Parts: sequence; C-alpha cells; structure tokens
Amino acid sequence: MRLDLSSHITLDRVPKKYYKPENDFEEYNLARYEKLPIAIYEEARKAAQKIAREIVQEMLQKQQAGKPFVLGISGGASPLPVYEELVKQHREKGVSFHNLLVFNTYEFYPVLDFAYSNLQMLKEVLLDHIDIDPAHIFSPDATAEKELIGDKCEEYEASLQQRGGLDYLLLGLGSKGNVGFNMPGSSLHSQTRMVMLDGDSRKDIARNFGSLDRVPVSAITMGLADMMNARKIALIAWNEQKAESIRDIVEGPVTDLVPGSILQTHGETKVFVDLAAASELTRISRPWLVTNCEWTSKLIRRAIVWLCGVVNKPILKLTNKDYNDNGLSELITLYGSAYNVNIKIFNDLQHTITGWPGGKPDADDTYRPERAKPYPKRVIIFSPHPDDDVISMGGTFQRLVSQGHEVHVAYQTSGNIAVGDEEVIRYISVLNSMRKKFTPENRDLLEKYEHIRHYLLHEKTNEDVDTPDILFIKGRIRREEARSADRYVGLPEENVHFLDLPFYETGKVKKNPISEKDVMIVKDFIETIKPHQIYVAGDLADPHGTHKVCLDAILAAVDMMKEEEWFSDCRIWMYRGAWMEWEIDHIEMAVPLSPEELRQKRNAILRHQSQMESAPFLGDDERLFWQRSEERNRTTADTYWKLGLASYEAIEAFVEYVPVQ
Repeated sequence: MRLDLSSHITLDRVPKKYYKPENDFEEYNLARYEKLPIAIYEEARKAAQKIAREIVQEMLQKQQAGKPFVLGISGGASPLPVYEELVKQHREKGVSFHNLLVFNTYEFYPVLDFAYSNLQMLKEVLLDHIDIDPAHIFSPDATAEKELIGDKCEEYEASLQQRGGLDYLLLGLGSKGNVGFNMPGSSLHSQTRMVMLDGDSRKDIARNFGSLDRVPVSAITMGLADMMNARKIALIAWNEQKAESIRDIVEGPVTDLVPGSILQTHGETKVFVDLAAASELTRISRPWLVTNCEWTSKLIRRAIVWLCGVVNKPILKLTNKDYNDNGLSELITLYGSAYNVNIKIFNDLQHTITGWPGGKPDADDTYRPERAKPYPKRVIIFSPHPDDDVISMGGTFQRLVSQGHEVHVAYQTSGNIAVGDEEVIRYISVLNSMRKKFTPENRDLLEKYEHIRHYLLHEKTNEDVDTPDILFIKGRIRREEARSADRYVGLPEENVHFLDLPFYETGKVKKNPISEKDVMIVKDFIETIKPHQIYVAGDLADPHGTHKVCLDAILAAVDMMKEEEWFSDCRIWMYRGAWMEWEIDHIEMAVPLSPEELRQKRNAILRHQSQMESAPFLGDDERLFWQRSEERNRTTADTYWKLGLASYEAIEAFVEYVPVQ
C-alpha cells in the first residue's frame, strides 16, 4: 500500500532534467542564480536518508580517531525525517552514538512544563532512542532567573567552545527565512541570547503547544555567529510553505532581513530540499531563463503568464520583441511568431473555463474540461475538515447540486480540536435548558452538564487534553454545522457522510500517522458510490498536516482501485482555497462565480459558526476563512481578466489528478 502519493503531484509537474541534470555543464547552467549548493530530492525521505548517512559517516570517522563528534540539532518538523533515519541506523544497523555530543540550537523561555520544551521534543524523536550519554546533551538553560540569562548564555557558548565547536550543524528553516530563532533584523554577528518571539513565530509553533495561549513569549537561541563557526552546515526545508524562503536564501542577497542568507558566506553549507520547497527557484519556476526547455503546454502557459506580468500586457498583445527581450525566443522559433503562441495559450486558458463542472449535457465537450456524459454524474466531494468543502469549492458545490448531479459529501475528520471551550459551554447550556423544560427528572443529564461546565470553567488548564465527552460534543458541533451548510446548498441529508478517520482522533494537535485502516475506510466508501467525479483537497500548505494525510488516504485508496472497470469512467479533481490557490498555469478547470453565487458561498461558510473569530486554529492569516476564500477566488478571476479573458466576479480552480502508475 502506497501511503505518500501526494508527493508525486509535484513530480508530475516538473521534468527531471530541471532538478537532476545529466551532467555538470547542465548543472552549472541551471544553478546560474543560485549562491548556495542545493540538492533537490523528489521526496523528503530520500534527502533525510542522505543527510543521516553523512552524519553517521563523519561521526564514525571521529570514533575511529577516538574523538567526540559535536552535532548541533534543531526542533520543528523539518528535521524529523532525519532523526527517524538516525534512529533507524542505530536500531537496524547497530550504529553506536557513544561519542556524539549534541547542542540544542534553541530553547523556549521560560519553560514552566518540561513536557513542552524543545529539548523534550528532541528526546522523544531522537535522543531517547540512541545510545548517547545523557551527559553529552547540552541545551540553553530555560529555567534560569531572568537576571542570570546573560550569564547562562555565555556559559552555553563556553561549553561549546571547550568542545571545539560544532562539527556538523543541522538547521531547519523558519517561515521568515530564520534559522533557529534568529528572526529578520538579527545581527549577522549575533551570539547566543534571549529573543522575544513575534506573533507569527508563536503562531508557527502553536501546534506543538495545543494553543497560542500556551506558547512562551521568548526563547534562547544560538546566534548566527555561533552557527557560522560550525565546520559543516546542512539546511533543510520541505513543502511549499518554505519555497519563497528557500528562493530568498539561495538566490537573494545576504541581508539581515533574511537571516538564513548568511549561509552564503559559509564555505561548507549545503541546502537539502524536496521539489515542493524548490518550486520558487529559477530552475523550477522559470527554467527558460537558465536552460533549453522541454516545452509542454503547461510550461508554455507558465512562461506566457510570467511574460504578461513582466511587460504588463494581456496575452493577445504580446509581440515578438517581448518574447526575444525576455528569454523566450525559443517559443518564436517553435511556433513561428508571437501571434501563434498567443492564440494557442489564449485558447488553452479559455478552454479551462466552464460553468458546468459536472459536464454540460447534450453539448460538444471537445474543448470542455469535463465530459458531457454520463449525465447526471455521481459525485463525491471529500472534505478533510467539516468546512473545507464550502470554503474551497462552495460555488462549484452549489453548481453540481443545482445542475442535477448526485452529489455526496464525505467529511474525513471530526474537526473536534478546532472548537473553542466557550462553544461547548454555550451548547450544553441550551441542552440543559431543554432538559429543564422537557425532562426535569433526568438527573444523569444534569450531572453530566454540571460536571462538564465546572471542568471547563474552573478545572481545565492549558496543558489538559479534552475529555472524551468534550471531544464528542465538539465533534457534534462541527457535524451539525456541516449539515446546516449542506442543507443551505440543497444537498439531501442522506448524501452527507462522516468518515471520522482514526488517525485524527487523538484529542491533540499532533495526530497519528496514516494507517491502512484509514485507507480502507475511504476505499470502502468510494466503492459504495462508484463515482464519476471525485473532488479532493490538494491544499498541502495546511500547517497542521491534516489535509496531506487525508489526501494520501484517498490517493492510496485510488491506487488500489484504479484497475477496476468502473474506475475508468472516474475523474479526480483537486481543489485548494483554505490555505493557498493553484497557480494559473496549472489550472485545468476554472468555475466562474457570479456575485450572487459568491454571496451564497459566503453564507454556506458562515454556517460554520464555531470556525469564526473564536476558532483555535486560524493559522498565521488574520482573515477569517470566508474572507481568505473570497479574496483568493477574486484574485484568480482578476488574473484571468488581466490576461485578456472575460471578467468574472470570482473563479474556483481545479487541477486533475491522474493516478500514479
């Protein structure tokens, strides 16, 4: 069973020659704008294996010489695959880490509960699973009195210098180009010190603490000067959220506005990324500037959209001079003139637009993104959380229902951790009022109400996990909000399905890994419907990772069914919208929305009242989900208009997923 097929979505869009050139000459061309050596891997796991082997090799060389190996390690999600590989080296290959000395690059301050410290996280994922001497673990003192912090930072630096400095430094990358907690504006000569965490930094790490309220306001971090003294540095980054930071660090100038850019001045630094994190590099996003291209229709579209932005013209006004002046003369050679290229791409984009996402019955579908038959279609809309369907494709959802298709919505998770405690108190208070009126003798319900209310108001602390009863209530709140939105759209109640995938039901922000049980629940459901269309969330920038796990569960199920006869008549469409939008060069179906339809979409989103201002996990975007969604949909429509196509109020965008062979 293949459980990480979402990583192939990027592979299908990027020819291998752009990230794995055949020879050094081509590598030099591709790296023309890159000021740091960078290794691009198809998936994070392969990069992690390479880094782990390198660390072990250098450590064993030190062992043979009877010397310690000093390693700097970071917290966060990025290094986790490397730590997993190091643990595997110890367990499966018997590698000993007895000469390893570890320096934690940062620690939160103050640490009131060690369970939430960065060091404890490092122990849970690495240090407790290898044979390192506990006396060889060094970390900033997060329990020191405030007036002693400066002294403790100096002691930490001194302990590092006494052991000869770092042999190897493994660095993750923050969302602002920061390494450790050296945030924008940090001196490039900074040393170990205490820093105040800004709002974005605290939001980035809130998922590790359960809520923003629990996140410390400051941290002690190794400074940039300390990091630059390491003999070898590996910077790692995965996923699309890090793509812009990687571009700035690798291709931009050295500046304190992007602290990681100082690594350009270190002679033994290498950057390891997956394809998603590399997506903004010139060689991936604009390869025509550095090499001869394999001109697919999508790459031509990307180039033309880019060119329109550079010269500020719609497609049909581009000239031969525009192409020649901006590195796209190859297209003139291939097509003979700017006019020929312009018409091709204009028509290509025009054909993505349809008001019939399920296909228009009894119509010529030669140039439509969806086939006319069969009609009506059986349709499944998968929604990772109970509101992603209306947030990301609410207008298309309405179209599918109103145009007569048999639409089913499947909510993959309960979404119970994203409901505030005050919502529970409000709902159980209504329930208790009903008890008083209709069943005043029901003592069991009264006791349950009093217990839950007292616990939430007087006993629960920031560190406590919700009880099963509270999680049940929060899940039912999300469930009934989803039903309300579906009624508004016009969906029959029997077509609303709640899968409650097991991976999600931990009661904590941290979820379990995807399992075969999750996949089989999805597979069994799909087979009961045998749909002609499946809509799935391809919004992999979800900061909590739930969207990716839900997508992987669907794609694993599809992988098992793709040879079945009924599946040959099924298409899979990926939507985005809650966290990011598809780039226009990849859009294959664009569903325009009128002002009235956009208003109806907003109303459907607003049915999810618990996810408005009081929702615990709105991410680092201060806008509410309906505001984000509308702005993204309007931006997509505006982009089509600027390229010279019709002007719409908003557009929802989709990309087709073709099962991996």
